[in-house]
Amino acid sequence: MATTAEASPTTGKSNYTQDLQMDEKHIPRKVPSFCSVRYGVAYVTQLCNFTLIAHNVIINITMIAMVNGTDHQSQVNGSTERLPIDLSGDLNKAPEKLPAGAPVYNWSPQIQGLIFSAVNYGMVLTPAPSGYLAGRIGAKRVVGAALFGSSFLVLCTPLAAEFGVVYLIITRTVQGISQGSGLGGQFALWEKWGPPHERNRLCTIALSGMTLATFITIFLGGFISQTYGWPFVFYIFGGIGCVCSFLWFVLVYDDPVSHPWISISEKEYIVSSLAQQARPSKQSLPIKAMLKSLPLWSLFLCCFSFQWLITVLIVYIPTYINSLYIVSTRDNGILSAIPFIASWVFGLLGGQVADLLLIKGVRLGTVRKITTLLGNLPSSVLLVALPYLKSSYMATVALLTASCGLAPLTQSGVYINALDIAPRYSSFLFGISRGFAQIAAVLAPIVSGYLLNQDPEFGWRNVFLLLFAINILGLIFYLIFGEADIQDWAKERKLTRL
Repeated sequence: MATTAEASPTTGKSNYTQDLQMDEKHIPRKVPSFCSVRYGVAYVTQLCNFTLIAHNVIINITMIAMVNGTDHQSQVNGSTERLPIDLSGDLNKAPEKLPAGAPVYNWSPQIQGLIFSAVNYGMVLTPAPSGYLAGRIGAKRVVGAALFGSSFLVLCTPLAAEFGVVYLIITRTVQGISQGSGLGGQFALWEKWGPPHERNRLCTIALSGMTLATFITIFLGGFISQTYGWPFVFYIFGGIGCVCSFLWFVLVYDDPVSHPWISISEKEYIVSSLAQQARPSKQSLPIKAMLKSLPLWSLFLCCFSFQWLITVLIVYIPTYINSLYIVSTRDNGILSAIPFIASWVFGLLGGQVADLLLIKGVRLGTVRKITTLLGNLPSSVLLVALPYLKSSYMATVALLTASCGLAPLTQSGVYINALDIAPRYSSFLFGISRGFAQIAAVLAPIVSGYLLNQDPEFGWRNVFLLLFAINILGLIFYLIFGEADIQDWAKERKLTRL
């Protein structure tokens, strides 16, 4: 199989690399990446992920304006300081007032934590079913419907907030169901569109839309909130989402065979490169064998711990900066967005590095663990150092940028490990792993909000120490038990019936 990583006793090279070399003798020459439909599908999926995550993180920057971000008396840290220079160049310029028409609410840090996490309630339940459903009826229908549903609910968010916190939480919960379906269902595409030796690049291109969305949404969200009012952030990105859902239905197809504009040579290349892989089975899922699989559990737990790290970064960077420094919503958006442009760049580079290591003969399992380690450990260590350097805003932004920049390297590691250990059930397992991750996305804002509300002096230190402990435990478990070989229960002859 092209996705195994067992060492050859004679050459020391992985079977993964050997199989790729053997396959290339029997398949047509690949179409250049910039001219290929498969990379076009990856970029459209990137746009889809951009839209879904933009809808998810909008409230992280608008919350500063929604709870009266100029009132620093109510922040969890009693002492704040003004930046030495305003980002527009004016010394000691006071933050601009928000537009008068934008409503302001009196929400405590604990209530804010509940609102932040609400979107993840639905995302816990939907990735696994949507991944399984996409494997049956196609990712085009599942993801397209999810993208439109999320866009519509984003447009309704300002009205829900006006009705009250309960209505806002309900709206974001249903929105999470749509977003979870979109994120969980899209992985079925790469079973039919991703040649094994290009899968890292295709997946990281698609996943990079998430970090790019965080950067652009927070960056522009601060400007829009400051100029027009925070409701317009939801209206603008909701409208963009409606357009993107139309493009998805027009441009994306479930497999190369059904695509009307793909060239014959590229179609033959993709189909031939996937010919030796296990086909999705219509038989029952081997649930008992899955529950006993330590490599699978290590994948799930590492996804959980890594998502805790990502959630704290995405949700709380604007709030953290707002709690330390007196800045306008616009300037907060600029400072909070800087770390995520580094995250986007490193996420793209991570896929290239992973594929290069595989071509050089490094074992697939080793590549997965190296990229996971580099994405987890340094990022969590840097966050633990943050509370001790809060007197310098330049050091704060630098550490946040380094932490966010390194984290996406994990996208080439544990994030796509399900394709290695069980390609037959990868859509379902991607959904399960996303579901585990979303449990962390639900708990992290709630627990962090509680810690910030209970301990104003050391709240942030406690948040980051807890993050570090959870992240390290998940990482250690994956480094010990993680694998990249196809598991026996994922092979046709070993299929377990219930």
